[in-house]
Amino acid sequence: MSKNFTKRIKIIVLFVLASYTVVSQNMHARWDELTAGDWAAALERSSQTCILPIGILEKHGPHAPIGSDLIHVREWAARATKKEYAVVFPDYFYGQIYEARHQPGTFALPSKLVLELLDATCTEIARNGFKKIVIINGHGGNPNLINFFIQTQLEKRRDYAVYFFQPDSDSAYQQKVNQLHKSDPANDQHAGERETSTLLYLRPDLVKMDIAKNQSGENQKRLPLPPSLYTAIWWYANYPNHYAGEGAKASRELGEFITEHTLESLVRALKAVKADTKTLQLQNEFFDKVDKLKK
Repeated sequence: MSKNFTKRIKIIVLFVLASYTVVSQNMHARWDELTAGDWAAALERSSQTCILPIGILEKHGPHAPIGSDLIHVREWAARATKKEYAVVFPDYFYGQIYEARHQPGTFALPSKLVLELLDATCTEIARNGFKKIVIINGHGGNPNLINFFIQTQLEKRRDYAVYFFQPDSDSAYQQKVNQLHKSDPANDQHAGERETSTLLYLRPDLVKMDIAKNQSGENQKRLPLPPSLYTAIWWYANYPNHYAGEGAKASRELGEFITEHTLESLVRALKAVKADTKTLQLQNEFFDKVDKLKK
């Protein structure tokens, strides 16, 4: 074999590798925007990590879009994966939202189906090659459901792990939020100043600030029970308009600060998940011990 021929082969190989690197770097993150031919490279680049963004469809005061929670997780995933690549599952809006069934636009599936669908979705994500699934959530009524779902992962052996991302915070962050906050933080829960602010940063075209005062977001305090008791109707009793806070006091500045902090936290979490080898190892060790007890 001549030296010139060998040199040509090396050049071709380097060109192919360089082309693959460029294509990989420019690869789409969204599952539905990838081609089947992209799949192996996407799995490798993501370290077999998939983001499952969970929102909900519900009223958000008189002024914010029904899909506000979906918009948040969609934007977080899209922006974070530009800095730390992972594959993003298409918008998922099947969660816990029974307290808003009296409002138009609410999409609430039966509770048994919600859990079965979430489990089947994670199983199918894993069947496509992912070993790590990171749930990011935009709906305040979902954390208890998601925490319970993740505990059910120990019900039977699985060859994948599910993680639940929740933004971290420190005193400096909270101090800055308090400085920018204009309304009562204690009542700023749903479609209020904080959530409206983040929407003004992410999708201002969908927020109708001129009608944010058309309904009250005050706590009506219609249920005279002590704090030691919890009952399903508590939210409706306090906020029959499904609106808690003062969206009219929102600002893009507050929204940008909260969102960018969330994105920084999410990027750190993705890096940690992609590098994590311990969770699956311990999960397998746990199931080995479970199986041993059966014998």
